[in-house]
Amino acid sequence: MTSGSTGQAEAERDEKGGIRTALAGLTTRGRSFLAAGVAAAVCAYVLGQSDLLRVGLLLSVLPLVCATVLYRTRYRVSGSRRLSPARVPAGSEARVHLRMDNVSRLPTGLLMLQDRVPYVLGPRPRFVLDRVEPGGRREVSYRVRSDLRGRYPLGPLQLRLSDPFGMCELTRSFSTYDTLTVIPRVEPLPPVRFSGEAKGYGDGRHRSLALAGEDDVIPRGYRYGDDLRRVHWRSTARYGELMVRREEQPQRARCTVLLDTRGPAFQGAGPDSAFEWAVSGTASVLVHMLERGFSVRLLTDTGNSVPGEGADGFAGASQESADAAGLMMDTLAVVDHSDGTGLSRAYDVLRGGNEGLLVAFFGHLDEEQATVAAKMRQRSGGAVAFVLDSGTWGREPTDVPGALDRGEERLRMLREAGWTALSVPRGASLNDLWRQADRARTDAAATGGVLGEGGAA
Repeated sequence: MTSGSTGQAEAERDEKGGIRTALAGLTTRGRSFLAAGVAAAVCAYVLGQSDLLRVGLLLSVLPLVCATVLYRTRYRVSGSRRLSPARVPAGSEARVHLRMDNVSRLPTGLLMLQDRVPYVLGPRPRFVLDRVEPGGRREVSYRVRSDLRGRYPLGPLQLRLSDPFGMCELTRSFSTYDTLTVIPRVEPLPPVRFSGEAKGYGDGRHRSLALAGEDDVIPRGYRYGDDLRRVHWRSTARYGELMVRREEQPQRARCTVLLDTRGPAFQGAGPDSAFEWAVSGTASVLVHMLERGFSVRLLTDTGNSVPGEGADGFAGASQESADAAGLMMDTLAVVDHSDGTGLSRAYDVLRGGNEGLLVAFFGHLDEEQATVAAKMRQRSGGAVAFVLDSGTWGREPTDVPGALDRGEERLRMLREAGWTALSVPRGASLNDLWRQADRARTDAAATGGVLGEGGAA
């Protein structure tokens, strides 16, 4: 995937403050020559030395002539930037390709190219381009990398024009810029089956009768390849065109992934923090479920979802699934802690209907929020919860008496409500936890009860 932008920078004279701009571009060498020339001219006048006066005039005029010529030079340079790729997982590199075209009839002088990048992506790249002939071009590239999610602007591109003597430098900026999106890391997950997920498309494809009888037929227009035995003659006579019966309607399995973004629920910051693990886990489950053909919806504790998402979420196993995954990844790239302290808004959204499979990533849960989370299970066919243990995700393991016992109590509340609940210790692998959740569900189904501390229900 690539992305690019183009623009032009004209090294032409600006009508406003021309001489002032030219003098402001003098380098240290140019200012030194000018100061030395003025001093030599003054000394020559005081001492009456005509030879020294000529030297002083030469030293003074040279930087002024270079600045004037450079400022009045008329040539146009077109620049373009291309990102490959424009959306990259955290910790991976992207390459930025820069291309400069001389679209004027005059050759350029020495060009110093500089691109503006945020400091988290690395040092600011700088390049020196030699003389570019009329109609010629130069191409350079550099790499950027970030361990932090986000959307980072690249640009605008800047050109430094310099004279052959290095007396003056002028900067010309392009107006366009690009955006690099750093998305969460996605971990491949093994195909497992949770209760409540085998409704419709997905691993368990299921079709249900959409019609109760002949009187409830909802016909549609005939399409090439339809079985003529499905022609509904009564509707055909009514509409004057061939109509067929809709005898069955596919039901697509649904999955809602809930991400807890409450600030007080997570400790620490940075790429190895608990919140970043939860965001990465959410991204992994979303991509995994889309690939399996589920209708997937992303939900946060504030009740918000992805802009442009339908009522049933994004459909997987379709041509639009890649675009849907991209929209969700873009949303997760910029998701941050919310100001909320509870899960009631997410519960209100989930209470509206059967959500199929529910996968939740929770931070620290107190007794009140654990009760709300337990109620969410009532409106889902199956529920899996990953609870990030605040006692092990902090910089120092907590030594508060009873903290671990309270954490186990919250897990027990979720399991008694029907959740497959797992505690997530620091540095845990989602792939292993995903398999563990499947084994816990299988064991719970075999025993018909709630598992002990080592499992889930």
